Formats: sequence, C-alpha cells, structure tokens
Amino acid sequence: MYLAMNRFAVKPENAEAFEALWLGRDTMLNEMDGFVEFHMMKGTEREDGTILYASHTVWENEAAFRAWTRSAQFRKAHANAGGPNKLYEGHPQFEGFSPIQHIAKEDAA
Repeated sequence: MYLAMNRFAVKPENAEAFEALWLGRDTMLNEMDGFVEFHMMKGTEREDGTILYASHTVWENEAAFRAWTRSAQFRKAHANAGGPNKLYEGHPQFEGFSPIQHIAKEDAA
C-alpha cells in the first residue's frame, strides 16, 4: 500500500468553487493499474483563515503511484491545475506514505 496526499489551503470564499472543480473533474484514476481508492477531505477553518483540503489516494504500491505521475491520464487530469483562476493558496503540499503497521476491524462471525 502507498498513500499519496496533497494538501490545499483554500480561502473560504473559494471553497464552493474548489469543491465543484474536484467533484466535476474526470480524474481517470480508475484507468490506472494499482489504483485502490480516492477521497477528497475537507477540514475546518484554520488560524490563518483558510480551509485545509487533502486529496487522499491509496495505491497498491509506490511504483503504481509513480507510474500514474508519468502517465497521459495524469497529464490530462491535471491540465487545468493552477490555471488563471487558481482557487488555493500557494502550491499543493505533497506527502507520500508507506505503511509500517495495518490494523483493520475484524469481520463479525
């Protein structure tokens, strides 16, 4: 498993447009080998007045994620990122994680 996250700081007045952009885009993640699941997470307003969002993508392994970043699907999905109407502050902050432990709820017998 590999977890790829990007964090976005969004001004409250841009939150609705930012969410609409994400909800309406074709990520093409389902076309990629090794893709497991995606979540766009919304936090609360922070001390600096922005709202923190985090894209949370689970891959089978880091190699699958790296293949995604080199793919035509990645380029197409990110073609309009950071355009003239950029809805977030600064640059997205990438964080990648490999597990050191996994605990799951046991199925009820």
